Amino acid sequence: RMFFLLTALQILAIAIGHLRAQETKVLGGEECEPHSQPWQAGLFQGIHLLCGGVLIHGNWVITAAHCKKLNLQVFLGKHNLHQTESSQEQISVVQTVTHPGYTNATHDQDIMLLRLAQPADLSDLIRPINISSHCPSAGTTCMVSGWGTTSSPQVKFPKALQCLNITVLSDERCRKAYPGQIDRTMFCAGDKGGRDSCQGDSGGPVVCNGMLQGLVSWGDFPCGKPSKPGVYTNLCQFTKWIHGTIK
Repeated sequence: RMFFLLTALQILAIAIGHLRAQETKVLGGEECEPHSQPWQAGLFQGIHLLCGGVLIHGNWVITAAHCKKLNLQVFLGKHNLHQTESSQEQISVVQTVTHPGYTNATHDQDIMLLRLAQPADLSDLIRPINISSHCPSAGTTCMVSGWGTTSSPQVKFPKALQCLNITVLSDERCRKAYPGQIDRTMFCAGDKGGRDSCQGDSGGPVVCNGMLQGLVSWGDFPCGKPSKPGVYTNLCQFTKWIHGTIK
């Protein structure tokens, strides 16, 4: 599944609409403490919420390459999508930089940088997060967040940002779950039936020990299958490219 959300959204009041069958949400999580993930971004095209993203610099948001669309808008400081919040900020994207190695067919190197038209107005509610330079260790507990569907295969989208604790799996277990599909630019996490990222979470953050470790990328469908964990972009493999792009 690719985690690419097509929730029909009105800026003041969002009406939930369609979703492509193979995209991603937080399944089995719970509502985040409001504004506890101040780096969380929502990517919009017109009135449609497409994906999640992560603020990593005042001028830059990182997301999944498969979320690329024209005329993207970034919302920061959001919690409840059905309300206009005093903390929210909307900024246009003026440049998209997709990793040159990205392959849509296999989701290899599923990473993209978005340059904002103006710097974000940073505060306790809108704040960038640092990217880990160390690759994740099996057994580490991390948090994934997003506005993706909270049920699968039927879809039900939440009003508020959802958070879920997931566990990083070994490369061996990851490759066993998806034979021939996993490379070093990916890692698996989750694997508890019913708890997973799912439709609508694509490009959103995986935070481990206070650092950004990964991005929601892909997985099996329906979401939350035992032995079919979520697959995440492994950001430790991209730190040189990221810093070289945003410098």
